[in-house]
Amino acid sequence: MTSLASEFAIRTEGLTKRFGSQLAVNGVDLRVPSGAVFGFLGPNGSGKTTTIRLLLGLASATSGEIELLGRRMPDDLAAVLPEVGALVEGPGFYPYLSGAANLYRLDAADGHATSVTRSARVQTALERVGLSHAAGKKVKAYSLGMKQRLGIANALLIPRRLLVLDEPTNGLDPQGTREVRSLIRLLAGEGTTIFVSSHLLAEIEQICTDAAVMSVGRLVAQGTLSELRGVGGARVRLESPDRNAAITVFTRFGMTVAEPGPDGTELLASFGTLEPAPDTVVAALVEAHVRVFSFTVERPSLEQRFVDLTGEGFDVAQ
Repeated sequence: MTSLASEFAIRTEGLTKRFGSQLAVNGVDLRVPSGAVFGFLGPNGSGKTTTIRLLLGLASATSGEIELLGRRMPDDLAAVLPEVGALVEGPGFYPYLSGAANLYRLDAADGHATSVTRSARVQTALERVGLSHAAGKKVKAYSLGMKQRLGIANALLIPRRLLVLDEPTNGLDPQGTREVRSLIRLLAGEGTTIFVSSHLLAEIEQICTDAAVMSVGRLVAQGTLSELRGVGGARVRLESPDRNAAITVFTRFGMTVAEPGPDGTELLASFGTLEPAPDTVVAALVEAHVRVFSFTVERPSLEQRFVDLTGEGFDVAQ
């Protein structure tokens, strides 16, 4: 597999993992653009967490190749991991130590972290996740959301080129969710590639530039959010009593007309491979003396695309 560090932060070829007779990850060719906020979607049991564990060297692949930040994994594990921050399957901390003390211990265990600036790094990491006020509190008294934020703080103790977050807003209240969302945007703005696994579709749509969808161990789609929603999948909902004249105009634009609504004034038309500007279509309708009571362009939601791809529903809110 050729190194394309400038183009992809994560790249896999035929990534496969078997557990006995179970094929958990099946021939995954993943492409995560450098600098992207990349959403990793899929129902429970689709292979998301197993894939993440393979990427980070926490599990061995049965076959296939992995490249992180332009380096082969697991061959270059020691060189790559210092540049990768991760929060996988929830944070684990010493419950009877404070949040700050936990970070001190974790930072001290990092052979690449200098002790000279340790205190400043810990304080900065706590500030970035909004936990300065609870730095001295024992972790056993933390809420689930606070533990989640402490886990992200640990991933941010030293600068990272790639941040892998498995369900980063799990257990967070709305304010905590907004804080994590803002933090992800800030880090992305600084040039960090963010790889986010989540079951919350609303979060993915708000923070991600690109995404991939897993289903039963396979990667069924990947691309920008616009590409995943489906280019050319938009349709027009027109309300007008001039049905025949409207159909003539729509046909001229290569649009496919569906049956009218119950009262005969509503008309649905799907765009073809080329999608004209809405104002161009409206202008043509008016020119053809079509009375336009309402004109709405409807696009497939990411939720609908997920259902189409996986055959399963999706959580769209916390």
